[in-house]
Amino acid sequence: MLRISKITDYGIVLLTYFARDREHALHTARDLAVAAHVPLPTVGKILKGLSRGGLLVSHRGVKGGYSLSRKPEEISVAEIIRVLEGPVGMTECSADAPGLCDLEPLCPIRSNWTKINQAVLRALGDLRLSDMTRPLPAFLAKASSPSATGSSGRLAGLDLAPKRN
Repeated sequence: MLRISKITDYGIVLLTYFARDREHALHTARDLAVAAHVPLPTVGKILKGLSRGGLLVSHRGVKGGYSLSRKPEEISVAEIIRVLEGPVGMTECSADAPGLCDLEPLCPIRSNWTKINQAVLRALGDLRLSDMTRPLPAFLAKASSPSATGSSGRLAGLDLAPKRN
């Protein structure tokens, strides 16, 4: 199963608090932990990683906290995942670090995995932090429920594949 880590999931949730609340530019780890119902040590670890990755700016002092480094519309979900997890890759050979698999030079399906990886990266790159602050329309939320998926991988008859240019 393809899945992002719990830390990345929490990281995206925390970043949506920044994106939604533009009036309060600074947020403390403690306030975010309470709001998101995530343990404070976990929130602190995530915020430090997001700051090191250039997505947040740390402000020191009594009235300090963290703020977004850019507008939510300028931050892609792909970038968030890359900062918290490293290169996005469906397989070892399709990530940004070639040479991790001994079979790479002989693999008959490597180019297919690369194509799949590029499609996933494109979709994640097109999705912005600002998009994550808005709930899905009801019909899409229903369509993505486990009972609505079929063996084809399509959701309730909707083709959600990236558009080709």
